[in-house]
Amino acid sequence: MPEKPYRDLNTYFRGLFGGRVHKVTVDAGLSCPNRDGTLSTGGCIYCNARGSGTGAHQQGISIGQQIERSKTRIARRFKTNRLMAYFQSFTNTYAPFDRLKAIYDEALAVEGVVGLAIGTRPDCVTGDVLDLLEEYARSRLIWIEYGLQSAHDRTLALINRGHDFACFEKAVAATRHRGINICAHVILGLPGESRRDMLDTADIIADMGIDGLKLHLLYVVRGTALEALYRDGRYHCLEQREYVDRVCAFIERLPETMIIQRLTGDPHPNELVAPAWSLEKRETLEMIHDLFRERNTWQGKQYSGS
Repeated sequence: MPEKPYRDLNTYFRGLFGGRVHKVTVDAGLSCPNRDGTLSTGGCIYCNARGSGTGAHQQGISIGQQIERSKTRIARRFKTNRLMAYFQSFTNTYAPFDRLKAIYDEALAVEGVVGLAIGTRPDCVTGDVLDLLEEYARSRLIWIEYGLQSAHDRTLALINRGHDFACFEKAVAATRHRGINICAHVILGLPGESRRDMLDTADIIADMGIDGLKLHLLYVVRGTALEALYRDGRYHCLEQREYVDRVCAFIERLPETMIIQRLTGDPHPNELVAPAWSLEKRETLEMIHDLFRERNTWQGKQYSGS
């Protein structure tokens, strides 16, 4: 069995830069077509009005200032001055081209920033934006993070995602061979999905040429449509051991080259409705690593692709 059961992000960064790189979340104040009325106004059933944002943009804090304010703390705690600017909240390719270029340029201009990670939807990328990211990628590390959540169209419709799996396939195909790294986001525990459904998503994305993966637990947040389903008894959260099992089974079906960037999420304690165990992130991560050892398994062990 390999020294680590999966290819983790820190090891990947150390291989590229010879040391640690820390991702800094920046809030660009962008929106989402699934909330502003373009597709719908309610958004995905699990997303609230914050959309994982920090609120920094609303406070008038610029992109550069957000990164600079984090640098001293990161240098002291993590012993590194290398940073990745992570555009996380909402859809970070959903704005006029000139605005996008301005915010990306502002982030890259901060000393110590080695690249960008841009969270977005697969239905919100244009050729012009991909051309720009390809240009950056000639000298910087560029990741684009596409929210897939599930490879099953029935699930995407149920969670009001606003796009189908074919849209994700098209975005990945348009992004590949440009020097841009692609990360897929997948949520485990979506309504109506069995363990087999979740593992089918792993099998489907395994051979798509995707460079990285983020796994998330579906937790219930206040002010969402999912909260109403949960309180009506129409949605039941995964138990902690169920989630741990699905993470291990998912990862062992992926190629060893794929970088596992996240094993679970970080709910805001004051917004979380359920499950309470999702706040015990360290415990969950320890359980995942323990289960890998117990099963004598690792990333790629069950991968059957090319």
